[in-house]
Amino acid sequence: MTKSVFTKRYERLCLLLVEARRSAGVSQAELATKLSRPQSFVSKYERGERRLDVIEFLEIVEALELDGGALLAKL
Repeated sequence: MTKSVFTKRYERLCLLLVEARRSAGVSQAELATKLSRPQSFVSKYERGERRLDVIEFLEIVEALELDGGALLAKL
């Protein structure tokens, strides 16, 4: 089984999160502040260098005021 961080589906998830952040007019640094994380956290998951767990995903979509289920449905 391939690790999901290296699949096309995970790559698509990262792109959707980048698009959502940009559409919200939020910089990586601003999102990181909302998440109480360093900016590098946002950068690494957006580039696919870091794997998100479910809780982190939920924190991100909540910080961006997104519907996580709708975002996942696009996968």
